[in-house]
Amino acid sequence: MTQSTDPQTPQPGLDAGPKKRLRVAAVGDLHVGEASEKPYRELFEQVHQDADVLCLCGDMVNFGKTREVEILIEDLKTCRIPMVGVMGNHEHECGQPDHVQDMLCEAGVKMIAAGRSYEIEGVGFAGGKGFVGGFGRYMLSPFGEGSIKTFVQEAVEDANQIETSIRSLRTERSVVLLHYSPVVDTVVGEPPEIHAFLGSSRLAETIDRYENVKLVVHGHAHRGAPEGATHRGVPVYNVALPVLRTLGDTPYRVFEV
Repeated sequence: MTQSTDPQTPQPGLDAGPKKRLRVAAVGDLHVGEASEKPYRELFEQVHQDADVLCLCGDMVNFGKTREVEILIEDLKTCRIPMVGVMGNHEHECGQPDHVQDMLCEAGVKMIAAGRSYEIEGVGFAGGKGFVGGFGRYMLSPFGEGSIKTFVQEAVEDANQIETSIRSLRTERSVVLLHYSPVVDTVVGEPPEIHAFLGSSRLAETIDRYENVKLVVHGHAHRGAPEGATHRGVPVYNVALPVLRTLGDTPYRVFEV
């Protein structure tokens, strides 16, 4: 993803040089509350100095309340670069996720959901919230009670929407935004008993079908590990703000794609 190679000698009629790399900043789990006052103004005012695009990986507010989103938007308005985002579980808590998403869209955030995707300066952005279910041999299967089968079907349908989002892109380089983790690597550090509620291998299986995916970013696992990879080797980064704070003072992480 970040490693560069020597450009090949251009041939007539072909691209004359390597494609411009896009600097992508990412953060999740801001958890803006009703009592907050300009909680991330500095972040949004300054991120353009380090990046060309900002990815927001869900749980931007605490409970999905209108007032929380309004406070967040006042800070978002100061951002000078394109923003793409996905919803988190906290945005659903008050039962008005569509309203929250509409507010963020109106504020200029390109929200990725229901199979949507976007292209910015030759790089594709796809994904979705993701869902739970567990990892590898411990992933929940649709067996037994109807309620379990319904639960697993929700995970399958969510993964299908994310696949639609990725498949709709025709870019050679794509970034997948999630809230839940696609790999167990980046939830290590959380209690093993709750790993199944932090993500699902179904997400990684979907991602690995597409060779144009060069980077995956997610949040949610506050005590997880910062880095991992899918089975195919696609790098996965946990950019939940509590994790980023263990790496330094910068409230986002920047990648070249």
